[in-house]
Amino acid sequence: MIVAIASGVTQTLIAEASRANPHEACGLLIGNDHRIETAIPAKNVSDHPARAFEIDPATLLRTHREARGTEQRVVGHYHSHPNGQTEPSLRDAANAVENGQFWLIIANGKVNAWRVVSSDPGGSAVHGRFLPVSLESDPD
Repeated sequence: MIVAIASGVTQTLIAEASRANPHEACGLLIGNDHRIETAIPAKNVSDHPARAFEIDPATLLRTHREARGTEQRVVGHYHSHPNGQTEPSLRDAANAVENGQFWLIIANGKVNAWRVVSSDPGGSAVHGRFLPVSLESDPD
């Protein structure tokens, strides 16, 4: 699967990850099934922000509410890995819910995209849960 991402979004994600380091940055992605238009930064309210993320519930609710009635919707979320790995972690796999949304992971100035699967008969999913999604930069 290939999804377009506005070039400004990629820059925002990398800047947010750098700013949050050594903690994990996190936020929501707005767009549609074929294009990520906007990144909405959120406070990481995890009890252990250096190794986990939890999106601030107020930001989550507000973003969903603001997207209602528009052509855009929340299509996923992002978080950073201060450990430098852009692959999902075992913790990510344990917390992942198959809902068709994108998971973007930022580390070392790179952004990788994933989708959660409930089962992996082919054995190609990372931790049996995540299949890669190709990001194609698209002008804003």
